[in-house]
Amino acid sequence: MVKKKVLELANKIAAGITGGIVKVKPTDPEYRILEPVTSDEEAEVALKLEIRQYKTVGEVARLCGQPVADVEKILYKMAVDGSVKVEKIDGVDQYCLELFVPGIMEYMVVNKENVAKYPDIAACFEEYTRKLGALMAGNIPVGSGVMRVIPIESAIDGDTKRASYEEISHILNNHDVFSSADCACRTSMRSIGEGCGHTIEDMCIQVGPAAEYYIRTGKGRKITREQAFAICDQAEKEGLVHSIPNLSGPGQALAICNCCGCSCFGLRNTTFYRNPDWSRSNYVAQVDKDKCVACGECVENCQAGAATLGQNLCTLNPLPLPEEKDTPYDTQWGMDKWNYDYRHRIFVEDSGTSPCKSECPAHIAVQGYIKMAAQGRYREALELIKQENPFPAVCGRICPRKCESACTRGSLDEALAVDEVKKFIAEQDLQAAHRFVPEQRAPRSEKIAVIGAGPAGLSCAYYLAVDGYPVTVFEKQPKLGGMLMLGIPAFRLGKEIVDAEIDVLKELGVKFETGVEVGRDITLAELREKGYQAFYLAIGAQTGRNLGLAGEEARGVMTGVDFLRQVSLGEELKLTGRTIVIGGGNVAIDVARTAERSGATTIELFSLESRACMPALDEEIAEALSEGIAISNSWGPKRILQENGRVVGVEFKKCLSVSDDSGRFNPQFDEQETRIVEAEQVLISVGQGLDWGGLLDGTTIELNPNRTAKADPLTYQTGEADVFVGGDALTGPKFAIDAIALGKQGAVSIHRYVHGDNLAIAREREYHALDTANLNMAGYDRLPRQRALHVDGSRSKETFDDLRVTFTAAQIQQETERCLGCGATFVDQYQCVGCGVCTTKCKFDAISLVRKYDQPGLELKAMKPAVIKHAIKRQGRIAVKNTKKSLHAVFSKE
Repeated sequence: MVKKKVLELANKIAAGITGGIVKVKPTDPEYRILEPVTSDEEAEVALKLEIRQYKTVGEVARLCGQPVADVEKILYKMAVDGSVKVEKIDGVDQYCLELFVPGIMEYMVVNKENVAKYPDIAACFEEYTRKLGALMAGNIPVGSGVMRVIPIESAIDGDTKRASYEEISHILNNHDVFSSADCACRTSMRSIGEGCGHTIEDMCIQVGPAAEYYIRTGKGRKITREQAFAICDQAEKEGLVHSIPNLSGPGQALAICNCCGCSCFGLRNTTFYRNPDWSRSNYVAQVDKDKCVACGECVENCQAGAATLGQNLCTLNPLPLPEEKDTPYDTQWGMDKWNYDYRHRIFVEDSGTSPCKSECPAHIAVQGYIKMAAQGRYREALELIKQENPFPAVCGRICPRKCESACTRGSLDEALAVDEVKKFIAEQDLQAAHRFVPEQRAPRSEKIAVIGAGPAGLSCAYYLAVDGYPVTVFEKQPKLGGMLMLGIPAFRLGKEIVDAEIDVLKELGVKFETGVEVGRDITLAELREKGYQAFYLAIGAQTGRNLGLAGEEARGVMTGVDFLRQVSLGEELKLTGRTIVIGGGNVAIDVARTAERSGATTIELFSLESRACMPALDEEIAEALSEGIAISNSWGPKRILQENGRVVGVEFKKCLSVSDDSGRFNPQFDEQETRIVEAEQVLISVGQGLDWGGLLDGTTIELNPNRTAKADPLTYQTGEADVFVGGDALTGPKFAIDAIALGKQGAVSIHRYVHGDNLAIAREREYHALDTANLNMAGYDRLPRQRALHVDGSRSKETFDDLRVTFTAAQIQQETERCLGCGATFVDQYQCVGCGVCTTKCKFDAISLVRKYDQPGLELKAMKPAVIKHAIKRQGRIAVKNTKKSLHAVFSKE
């Protein structure tokens, strides 16, 4: 049954914006938000109030003809609910109605008790703002919407024309009472299953009378001015946009919101309705292309979707110019113009951007840290790397260097020595005195368990710890590091390197439980009972694969993975005589080189692939050859020979092809061409597998045919909602950098999960590289690539120490000069709302705010005539534009 007085009240409040032209129906959010907590008797009292015109309880009681005590009880209860506002004026409580937005709907949504009972309250806020945005799209003058962006103050410090209403400090320094409350927009989005993961708690600030109202009615907690500034500072670090209610006149705002583009409703007018005039400040961002290094920090933090990465080099064939962009300024603006997929962030222009960032699995800002290294800013470079990769020293030694393979410089002469530069930068992180430990967020209470201390698990733990979570990593081996420690020999990756970078996690408070196998010593169910609220499974592919050959069970035959693990754990394992290694990948090379250091007198590696097609990296193959290891290509094992249960050799057959025409692995052999090779040891290194043990017992988690876990391809959530998976356990065996990238994204999913947010919204990280074939490379220098000193193979095979040297500072200077700076940021100045977030993220002073407009906000009573005037002029511009289009079409046909 419809509450008639409540419906009448909803219409009275709504008229504050629409003038009563649009009538509220019982199905509308304006009515539905009031209905659960408002009776007709209460609404009848509230109808005696006016919007933003205060009345005392006595005045309302006289108008109602009811006792003062009864009216006071009703009004105060409604003030707590949020449907009316109370303020003490000259020591007397006075009440008024507010607009729905900004106003009543926010007040009602931050009443946690009511929202818990009636979730539709929060849903109505989202629905109403969507309805209002559709009504107002295109019809609001610049900066005159109900909410307005206020620039980050550091971004406009040098502007002598700035006004006080554009300063956070002016708002906070002009008041003495402050409160903080949860973000109502993000609370609303979370309630409908579309929360984005940005911080909700204590992210909105109220000042003066608004703060007093929030504190008194339990909507917010009292804070100091210093705490208010700290909240703004934290918001800026998170990339959030400062916004203020905009209908009280310039400088009169009583609240500061900290908004994101994926959940906050003021900015949704910019992103969803493509109507930034509604909420923009007087500023727009401007990029200095000569300083920009396309690190992408501004792009990834732009809440308005105005910044994108593009290319910064001349092309042979000019790229097509973008079509003229329609805007509401002179275009009819309806549903066909809206961006329904606005939370799917577009980071890169169609033309592409720097290949190094695009092709890196973690999308590290390679061009950025190269430039910092060139300027001697090594610690800042390290900080930039660690935003995406907490293990730069590790990756500087073992990375597959996809960035180098794609490097634009490679189309000119040789690719930049990216990994050598990263290795140099990371050297300082190996010493505790110079180590970079990131600043942590405030401690959180949700306990997280990571299963597996390999690169994926450690990466996930790192980013969760930075975000303030208490994390415990469970590792079944006695040493931490997973395959970094147990699968990569020390001559390629020193164990002290792994330990040093793990020490950073310990400084962040991550706890480690070694020698504990989850599924055997403790179960997931038991960990849940201990209070763990989410799990990240990153067990790694730590078991070797056999080939199913006859004689494979003979003594002296083992998998390469098992062999490397035993050596890394210091187990007594002495080889003698001749050793055969079967396999052609990087691990097989590691096995062969380790066998040499373990006593084998001669080592021969047999690979199915030809030399040109071997999966091992060229430099790995070269190092093996320099140490005297023989490589025989295009041979596959037929059987293992044994005598008295002991291996004596292997019979091989000639491999004619490895893959069929479709590229599927399907080796073909000449069974008639064979050879027998004698051996005392055979080490099989043809792949790795997953051993789940009892970890998944009692769960609903399913496995794929290759024994990787089935999980959502974007969020990595498994069949059990609180269990996420990453690294080899998700993808099968890949490189450490792939696992590290998955670990960070796993941390994002877990953060969202424990807060009840949507796991998928705004998660895509889509990068693509520019077309190097379309670049004009004429006139560029031919600086030779720097190289580290060559290591004598005869010397290196005698030790497990890593004898490779790092670039000198002089080499770093010369090598970084070779970077072509092929990427740059571009800003769509129409789409930009002038928040200044980009300026706080840029470490190169390449982006700044410039004043484009001079529009203060409007008081409520001035808004209606301004909107009417704007709408009339706009319709004239639309008519002129349409006429020009029609005439152009006619003359084009002629």
